[in-house]
Amino acid sequence: MEYLAFFVDLILHLDRHLEVMVAQYGVWIYAILFAVIFSETGFVVTPFLPGDSLLFVAGALAALGGMDIGVLLVVLAVAAILGNTVNYQIGRFLGPRVFQWESSRFFNKAALEKTHAFYEKHGGKTLVLSRFMPLFRTFAPFVAGVGYMSWPRFIGFNLVGGIAWVGSLTLAGYWFGNVPWVRQNLSLVIFAIIGVSLLPVLFGWLSHRRSAA
Repeated sequence: MEYLAFFVDLILHLDRHLEVMVAQYGVWIYAILFAVIFSETGFVVTPFLPGDSLLFVAGALAALGGMDIGVLLVVLAVAAILGNTVNYQIGRFLGPRVFQWESSRFFNKAALEKTHAFYEKHGGKTLVLSRFMPLFRTFAPFVAGVGYMSWPRFIGFNLVGGIAWVGSLTLAGYWFGNVPWVRQNLSLVIFAIIGVSLLPVLFGWLSHRRSAA
């Protein structure tokens, strides 16, 4: 319960926590932010780490002079791209070992072939769009690796998605994060960012239900 309370407080008051960390750790804050974004995108077991909100708040603090926006953009983009790359490689390593269970309903060679076909056809847009959806951006590169999405296609869309995600949210924070109303209602803005990120998932679910009906 204490861990849950701390995590909720971290999300609700991310601006305060990050502002203190910037003052306390100085230039090492870039390494800390790199580690968080790398872990959030690089390991399927850490999708709960802040992503969208962290980028926005980091950009807002950079506008106040706490960090250099150019360095911040490069560090976070590299973290996001490398994180997805590691996630892909983990999936590629584990996929053949998991899907060799011929008696399994889901993890079998036929499922692996279907996953591969899907990512060869739709993997590009999946990787880019999932960047803006919490949880999905953690699992998409892993599944791409499991499905043996071709490396050139993966790395190309990984670069596009990582740069677009980091650039848009960090610069949004840099340009608008210190507008008085946004600053006074930052917790609400953070929830709004998360909510907007989840809208495609909601629409997809509703569409699926309508189709099933």
